[in-house]
Amino acid sequence: MAMNPTDRPVRMVFTSRAGGASVAPYESFNLGHHVGDDPAAVAANRRRLADAVGLDLERIVWMEQLHTNTVTVVSAPQDQPVEATDALVTTEPGLALAVLVADCVPVLLHDADAGVVAAAHAGRLGARNGIVRNTVETMVSLGAAAHNIQVLMGPAASGKNYEVPEEMAADVEAHLPGSRTRTHRGTAGIDVRAGLVRQLLSMGVTHVDADPRCTIEDESFFSYRRDGKTGRQAGLIWRTA
Repeated sequence: MAMNPTDRPVRMVFTSRAGGASVAPYESFNLGHHVGDDPAAVAANRRRLADAVGLDLERIVWMEQLHTNTVTVVSAPQDQPVEATDALVTTEPGLALAVLVADCVPVLLHDADAGVVAAAHAGRLGARNGIVRNTVETMVSLGAAAHNIQVLMGPAASGKNYEVPEEMAADVEAHLPGSRTRTHRGTAGIDVRAGLVRQLLSMGVTHVDADPRCTIEDESFFSYRRDGKTGRQAGLIWRTA
């Protein structure tokens, strides 16, 4: 018998840019308060997200993402985004962790047996400096086991479209092996997801899945590199019990 999705011990969701209240250039399901959108529209979109996934809005924890490698453990709802952090970890059932992106990699992680879940914002700089590695280590400190951790990466900038200077590609590769690539134009590029997969495997985390869609080329997602002034989609993870 197939498992009912509502019976799963952990739920994970990625949003797109469709179905919200925001207007150009944030149309329409922008979930970021920090990008210049009408606060009322963002608030309406966040309420719509909470209703769609069956959560109370105040049970969703957001971050003040600054491209750091800082991980914060949370155990209760927060009145404001958690300051200066780019990953959240919790063991609290029903507390949803949110990550906002518009080309960076949203990384959702869980060890359902240990009851530990996490959400990380892995842009080029954060990934280079170990945000996902630090997240896994924090999860293990709370009882998770690397071989039990499951990881899902959401839509993000793909290597074929993420062009950077040669020096930057070399620098990221030195810190996140497997990330350097060539774009479709033959220039230096970075595939952050590829580098993260290799890093996770090196830590004994082998249950890794990645949505291959590229936010730069797929206009159903927000993309900072494509559009500049734009909104943010989200990844969300929480324990159901």
